[in-house]
Order: sequence, then C-alpha cells, then structure tokens
Amino acid sequence: MTSAGRQTALASVACLASAVQYQRPMNALQIARAHERVLVRLVDVLTVPLRRKGPSATRPVRRVLLLRLERIGDLLMTLDALRDACEAWPDARIDLAVGAWNRDLAALIPGMSRVHTLSVPWLARHEAADPWPTLVGRARRWRREHYDVVVNFEPDVRTNFLAWLTGAPVRVGYSSGGGGSFLTDAVPYRPSAHVSLNAREAVARAVGTASVSRLSGRPAVRLEIPEPVREQARARLGASRPLVGLHVSGGRQSKQWHLERFAAVGRELASAARATIVLTGAPADAAMVAEVARHLHDLPVINATGSLTLIELAALLEQLDLLVSSDTGPMHMAGAVGTPVVALFGPSDPSRYGPIGSPSRVLRVSLPCSPCGMVRQPPERCRGHVPDCMDGIAVRTVVDAALQLLRAQEGHTPPPADPR
Repeated sequence: MTSAGRQTALASVACLASAVQYQRPMNALQIARAHERVLVRLVDVLTVPLRRKGPSATRPVRRVLLLRLERIGDLLMTLDALRDACEAWPDARIDLAVGAWNRDLAALIPGMSRVHTLSVPWLARHEAADPWPTLVGRARRWRREHYDVVVNFEPDVRTNFLAWLTGAPVRVGYSSGGGGSFLTDAVPYRPSAHVSLNAREAVARAVGTASVSRLSGRPAVRLEIPEPVREQARARLGASRPLVGLHVSGGRQSKQWHLERFAAVGRELASAARATIVLTGAPADAAMVAEVARHLHDLPVINATGSLTLIELAALLEQLDLLVSSDTGPMHMAGAVGTPVVALFGPSDPSRYGPIGSPSRVLRVSLPCSPCGMVRQPPERCRGHVPDCMDGIAVRTVVDAALQLLRAQEGHTPPPADPR
C-alpha cells in the first residue's frame, strides 16, 4: 500500500469510530445545533396564527423581490434561478437583495432592475453588521415598493421574517430553517440536491410551474464583466499562457488544504504545462499567499492578493485557463465566468455546493464522516489542523486533474465526467 493509501486508511478508521456522532440524522428543520432547533421550533409554534395561503402567483406580476443575503458562493449558485425569474416575468421589475459585501458582484448579474443591500449580523464577517432595528426598518420600507412576489432563497427563519415584513401577497421560501408561517408557500428544501436546483425550484413554485424543466434550459448564466475592467485584467496578466490560478485560502480552517501542497501543485504545473501561476486572495489571506509564493520564488508568478475588488477579481478569473481552489467563493466565481476549476472538497458536500457553469473536476477522499457538513463548527478532532478529509487529497491527484482540464481546452481528450 502506498503512503497516501495508508494515510487514507488510517483516517477512515479514525472517522468510522466517530461517524455516528458527526453524521446526524436529518431533521425537518435541518438545523445541526439542538438548542437552535428548540428556539426555532418555539418561533414556529408562536407564529402559527400567521399562516395562510397566499393568492395564486399566476395573477399579473409587476414587481418581484428576490432575497439572497449570504456570501459570494451562495449568491452565484442562484444565478440560474435569477434568470428563471426574469424569463418567467419578462415585463416585471425584478429587484435583488444581497449582503452588502456582494454589492459590486450583484451589479454584474444580468436582468436585475435594482439591488438592495443588507448586512445581516449572522452572516457578516469582517464587515459592520446592521442592527435588528435597521433590518426591520429596511424591510418595512420595502412595503412602499408594492412587491407582488417575494422569493427568499435562504432557508432561515430570520430572512423569512424579513420577507413577511414586505407585505407581499405571495412569499415563497423554505421552512427547513424555520419560519414557514411567515411564507404563503413553503417549498421543501432537498438537502441532497444542489443549492442551484433548490433555488430554481423555489422560483418554479412562485411562478406556478410544476418543475424547473418548464423554465430556462439554456447554459449557465455568466456574469457580465465590463469591458474596461476586462482589459485591465488582460494587461495585468500579460500574454503568457496557460494561466493557472491558485486560491490557497479555504476561507475556513475546516476547508483548508496544506499550503506546501498548493505550492507543490504550482511547481508541477509550471514545469509540466509551462504555466504562469496566479495567486489570488483577500487582504486577510496575504500571509498564507506569501508562504506559497516563497516556495515559487524562482517561477513565473503573478500575485494578485488583496489588491482586487470583486469585479476585478471576476475579470481576472475570467482570463485564467484554470483555477485550483477549495470550496470557496472564488471557486464559484470562476464557474460564473466560464473558467475551468479543480475543486478540493472536504467537509462540504459537492453534490450540494459543487462548482457549476464551467468544466470542473471535484476531488475528495471517501471517509465515513465526510462530508459531515460541519464547516463552521467542525468536530473537536478536526480543529487546529488540516482535517483528514482535506489531508487525504494528494498533490499528484490535483496535478493530474489540472493537466486533464488544460489539455481538454487544447482540443485533446476531454476530461472524465464529474463524479457528482
């Protein structure tokens, strides 16, 4: 057995011993923490008097509000659903509410009439959050817009409450995070289905169609990059090809791969494909990127860390021939601009959160406890180090997947089908 095989086998044994603890059975609320389930169930009981069936959405629809307040990847996984809404109501004004951190990115989404922004405290990270009185005031002011339909893509009692405050006669969302009584139509959230498909099914319910098959069947939506920004990205990167991006930050410790392995992938691709390596990251990622860059000091490297807006990052990713990344916002952004992706998955489930919109290879190791879904608060045994589900991904596996995708773009043998 190879060294990598022994490591995977040992990790499997360790995970098997605690798989029952980590793989909790699904519950109707799909909320992991017991105390949160209790609180949400209490809210559901108290709000039963609010429950009522709304009027049919087949009535004339002139104004629509779509709520997607989460992070970058969550917004980008709803692009097809947003287009479904535009196609279903071609004469309506369709507005989009996003987290303030996604303001610039939302401006690149085709078909939206207006973008509202909120900084909800449970999703804000480094940004200042809006206090609850501000959130309630903003949502109540949406009543003046006289929305006919509100679709909430967040399975969360709090955003269902904000949807209720709008006073829209039709409010569609999910009850799996609680707050079903705030909606006029609660769609079952399928935990085994991709986020994108769940979002499209919510729109289908609001439109009154039986399934998403009656909506858009065209290729995935692309972000609309302004040409001046695209030209700046081209000038920044130069003419050398191929351009391979490494987004070395996992965003959370539970999704973090070894930095030295990212560097090893960069060295291998620079040698085997004569690639120029492009390092990306937020300002907070600078130290991690610097560590990877130190191992690549003698190779052609472009370090774009911390210097790009979201629009500029999208333009830069669009110019790449390939991106290697964990399950992150930039991974989804690459798909939204058509750039092939090698995606490294550990605790998160690629069948729910995998890349869409471009050729991709999803890499993960099969362990009894993975995917556990415990990204924000991983089990104790997975804290403070690279967890087993990420540690089991070998450099050679990543390099081979990257080379296959690069060769496919040159007209050679197409890559194997995505295992999802």
